[in-house]
This record gives sequence, structure tokens and C-alpha cells, in this order.
Amino acid sequence: RMAPGGGEPPREAVDAVAYFNEAWTPYHAVLATCRRLIDAGYEEINERDAWELKPGGKYFFTRNMSAVCAFAVGGSYVPGSGFVVVGAHTDSPCPKLKPNTKATSERFLQVRTQNYGGGLWYTWFDRDLGVAGRVVVKRAGVDKARHALVKIDRPVMRIPSLAIHLNREMNNGFAVNFQQHMAPIIANAAEAALGSGSVPPEPKRAKADGSDENKNAEKNAARHHPALLELIAEAAGCDPADVADFDLQLCDVQPSTIGGAKNEYIFSGRLDNLASCYASLAALINATGDSSGGDSPGSLANETGVRMLVHYDHEEVGSDSAQGAGSSMTEDAMRRVCRALCFGEDVEGVAERSRRKSFIVSADMAHAVHPNYGDKHEPGHRPRFGDGVVIKHNANQRYATDAVTAWLFRELGERAGVPVQEFVVRSDLGCGSTIGPILSTRTGIRTVDVGAPQLSMHSVREMCGCDDVKHSVAHFTAVYEGFTKLDETLMVDGAVGNLCRPCD
Repeated sequence: RMAPGGGEPPREAVDAVAYFNEAWTPYHAVLATCRRLIDAGYEEINERDAWELKPGGKYFFTRNMSAVCAFAVGGSYVPGSGFVVVGAHTDSPCPKLKPNTKATSERFLQVRTQNYGGGLWYTWFDRDLGVAGRVVVKRAGVDKARHALVKIDRPVMRIPSLAIHLNREMNNGFAVNFQQHMAPIIANAAEAALGSGSVPPEPKRAKADGSDENKNAEKNAARHHPALLELIAEAAGCDPADVADFDLQLCDVQPSTIGGAKNEYIFSGRLDNLASCYASLAALINATGDSSGGDSPGSLANETGVRMLVHYDHEEVGSDSAQGAGSSMTEDAMRRVCRALCFGEDVEGVAERSRRKSFIVSADMAHAVHPNYGDKHEPGHRPRFGDGVVIKHNANQRYATDAVTAWLFRELGERAGVPVQEFVVRSDLGCGSTIGPILSTRTGIRTVDVGAPQLSMHSVREMCGCDDVKHSVAHFTAVYEGFTKLDETLMVDGAVGNLCRPCD
């Protein structure tokens, strides 16, 4: 839905909003990405299997179903050629459910949660909350377990704020204590006990017949309210006793939407960093599709390297996991691609040479200058909506950008007619970080940190410009299509002799 009488937003912004509304959790984000990859002709492969790849082929695999890697092999692939990679992350700060969620206070049934990442937690108060994530389903008497994604997209929980009448100092500053303040209400204890209203009744204690079903039911009843288990089981298509475990989070049920008087903004949760996930996905599909340039220099048919995206999990908590940017995922994929495309031949240093010819764009959202807090930005570096993707700089390597990688990214954008901005944090403020320094350290690949500008980062509802989604897609597409040729014109390493004589 859009504001009546407003302008027509870019097609990319409309499609991005649809993607955001699918991608409530990292698992759902990966699923939404994979569906679009399959529609674009990509073939699913598995890290557990041997890979048979070919020039011109398009492939993807998932890890933990919360991270995904997709790549297209150039039609003119030469062993030892580089990778052009855009990396992003699927996770966002949120309250996650604890292993034992059952809590009761003042005749309310509540759900215990723990903080994931560094959110603006006060923005979660008085929101209509659903639940989403993954569930491990194990039916009694069945040997196999299954992995199910669930998405309860109606308001089933709420974290109510304290009335101003009971704390007159609330507007002078409120420090959220996650343990004390962030347990949402799910039901009324009396109704749950009686089974009145829409709340399922508390089950009677199972008979001690030793069956797996009764054992599971007893364990679950001790850990979780039946009201919660009924919701999860219904979404997973199983009985409550079959819920063996889960990884669930609270989600705001208000849909992502296009807004503003002229339909120039996107209002959504999880823009950090789903906006980068969407933009990199759309760009890869653009740069590897049948209409990606035909016989033009930027077409996949004429590409000698590999075009790749990787969406990682756990960036918000440091990236140290099997599916985070600090894992072996990127190196594993690159090494296996290089080996598979040697077709059994032993090519000296193929993986190492390939990495030295590669380029990583670490895409994570950037801070737009805030109209009410303009003094929080460095005066010479004030990213604005509509002015293009932001290149992030930090002298202390909180970002991986350097002069060479910034020039490569900026030049490719300018050749495509896409605007670009620069950001550096104020010298009297600390600087955040992202996946760029981690990836460049692990792989030794040249890396630039960039992102579209946004406001309200890490709030339950964030805001960005529609045009910046369009700019991001166009800029990343230009990187995929133009990097290999541009890099051939750049001399850095292996050219020391050229620095010792006058230029031609």
C-alpha cells in the first residue's frame, strides 16, 4: 500500500518491500533469496556433495538455512580468474526466545526472551508482536526429525510500557533492563487454566505410560506455556508434543511499506541489513540473466571470473559462527569452485591467484544524517537520502576500505551514472564495524565497505529512501559487470619497477 496522490516509487523499492515482508528472520530471508534464485535459473547444490560445475553455470547453496552463497561462472572462465563478491548479512537485532520460556507474573502468562544484538529496545514496547523462526519437529515413533520454518504473523504478544502516572520521570530517561522489562505477555493465566476465550487449556498431566509422546509432552509443559506451544505447533504442522526444539524470535507484525507524502521512503523493520541482501540479490540476477548484456563486455558470457553473493548470519553479534562471515564459508566456496573448474588438472596456485584477482563489496547499511541530530555527523561527511550508496572509511580499519578499493567502487558507479557518497565517523565518537574487515582478514581479498543510507538503525521500525534501493541495485550490478575489465587497468602489486621510472 502507498500514500494516495504520491509519486510512483522505483520498481526496485516495490520489490524490496515484498522481499522484506517475506524475510522476518534469517531463515526466512534465505528462503526468500533462494526462491528468487531458482526463478532466475540457479541450481541448488549441497556442501556435502561433490560439485560438478561448468562455465556459464549458476548455482547456490545454504548453510544452516540462515546463510546462503550464490554464484555464476563466467562463460569465458579461465582458471585462476577472480571472484566479484557482494556480501551482506541476514540477521537483525531482536528479542529471541530463551530455551525455557515459561514465566508467570500477576496472573499474566509471559515468555522469557534474551537480547540478540544491540537493539533500540525501547522501540519494542507497545508493538503488536508475532513469532517466527525455525522448529525441530520429532514425531513419536519416527526416526527422522525435520526442520520447519514458522511464521506467526498475527499479534499474539505485547510488551506493555508503564503508564506515565506510575513513573513521572519516564520522559526524563528510561534505561531498559532486558531481564526485567522485556518479557512479553502472551495470555491471561485464568483463561489459560480454564480454556476460556481463544486460549487453549492447560493440559492434564500425561499418564506415566513411558511413551515418547507423553515424555515429550511433560518436558514441554514444564518449559513452555501450552498457549505458546499450540501456536508453534499449528504453524509447524505438528502436535505440541512433537516440538523438539526451536530458534524463535519476536517480530513486529506491522508490514513493511512505502510511505512519505510522495512515496519516497520505505518504512520497515530489519532494513539493516535486508536492504543490502535484496540489492545484492537483485544485482546478481541482473548481471547473470539472459538480458545481462548479451555479447556486451559486461555480459556473463564474456566474464572470465565468477560473480558471487554471500549472505551471512550473526553479523550483529560478531560473525563468529559456522555460518557467519568469520567462518570458513567464503574460503570453502572459492576453493571448491576453483578446483571444480580445473576439471581434474593440477593448476599451480589456482585458488591463491584467484583471490588476489578478486574483489569483495561488504554491503551493510550506513547512517544518514538525522535532521534532528545533525551534530552527530562529521561536517564534511553527511550522507543523505537519494544521493547514492555510501563508501565507509575508517583509519583504524573498523572498515576495510582503502584508497584502491574506494576508487574501484566509486569508478564503477560513476561509469554507470550512479551517485556515490562518503562517510567517516566524527573523530570524537567510536566507530562501528561490519563484515568487511573480517572477510578481508580471512581471505586476503581487497574489500570495500559500503551501504545505503538509513535512519533509525536498530529500531523495531527503520527508514530509508526508495531511490537508494534503486541506486544500490544499479551500483552493485555495475560492480558485477565491470570489475574484471577495470581491474586489468590497475597496477599495484608486481609493478614496483614501474614506480622507479617516469610514467610514459
